Amino acid sequence: MTKAVRALVLEELRKRKSSKWRQYPSDVLPLPVAEMDFPMAPAVKAGLQDMLDRSDTGYLGAFPELFEAFAKFSKSRWSWQPDITQMRMATDVGVGIVEVMRTLIKAGDKVMLNSPVYENIWKWIAEVHAELVDVPLAEDGLNYKLDLEAIEREYAKGVKLHILCHPHNPVGIIHTRSELETVAILAKKYGVIVLSDEIHGPLTFNKKEFFPFLSVSDNAKEVGIIITSASKSFNFAGLKCALIITESIKLKEKINTMPPAVTWRASLFGAVASTSAYSDSEEWLDGVLITLDENRNLVKKLIDTKIPTIKYRIPDFGYLAWFDVSSLGLGSDPAAQILERSKLALNAGVLYGPKHSNFVRFNFGTSEEIINQAFERLIKVL
Repeated sequence: MTKAVRALVLEELRKRKSSKWRQYPSDVLPLPVAEMDFPMAPAVKAGLQDMLDRSDTGYLGAFPELFEAFAKFSKSRWSWQPDITQMRMATDVGVGIVEVMRTLIKAGDKVMLNSPVYENIWKWIAEVHAELVDVPLAEDGLNYKLDLEAIEREYAKGVKLHILCHPHNPVGIIHTRSELETVAILAKKYGVIVLSDEIHGPLTFNKKEFFPFLSVSDNAKEVGIIITSASKSFNFAGLKCALIITESIKLKEKINTMPPAVTWRASLFGAVASTSAYSDSEEWLDGVLITLDENRNLVKKLIDTKIPTIKYRIPDFGYLAWFDVSSLGLGSDPAAQILERSKLALNAGVLYGPKHSNFVRFNFGTSEEIINQAFERLIKVL
């Protein structure tokens, strides 16, 4: 029976040197950055320690064992067997997406996203000087889904590339197989390439609900590229390594025109950690998901009993809660007010889309103690 993996205590977390724990003064409880507070998976730690013991700290070159490990993990997790000959490495998901865009489109081309969505996707599109096309998710309260009719309208107007956030951060939804199949059909019809950012995929609570984009149909294989990394699910964002995956020879050939430095700029330690994660750390991941499942429901309980005017939909994956705090009367920037009044750092909803200024994103990838403390601080705001 899988045992829950528990988060470290606050005293230990305060000793960390990552940005989450250094960005704010010590009296602030930081829950903005998408980084968890769990101890490292033992197999990942052992793999890295082996490298250090042998002073094996050179450049990253060929690393086929990573591709094999991901293929095995994907087959076990989602019953999808990707083609290891159509994988290549990049520094991280952001660099991978930017470099793929630089390879496949030119400045001024239209690139689609679906707000509210991970804030850096907005920045990546600007970085390549593309024209941003926002087709917001269809909203029914806190239930969201892709607006397929609006997506088709914009595809027909000349969108060249669509960055799909799957699963979708910050709203906590997983796009359905039917939705993904429809996106693939439309993309093929209008000549659009779909870049599917699947970094949160392994963190889905029900593994059967998540379908990698390339797994859903032949159309998806023809138009799609997956960019993913073990760094989010296994919690080592500082160890740089991501995967770019195709299932089309035509797209593979285009991707292979990227500069070799896209791979060279990734980290040997990132490749080692990712391989250990995918090969030998599923039990650790499942233990983390036990705790995250408890935490997402704890958040619901705390809202219902302490601040019932906050609107919250229990997310289908991960450790990021999307709160509608419009009823709290915190003005145009609730996150700033919460930070100033209660020393609790959350991400502002406006980062994810201009129409969501009354939202905040709350990271519950931590301990029950810290979540309870966060809500005590929230109550002070009122």
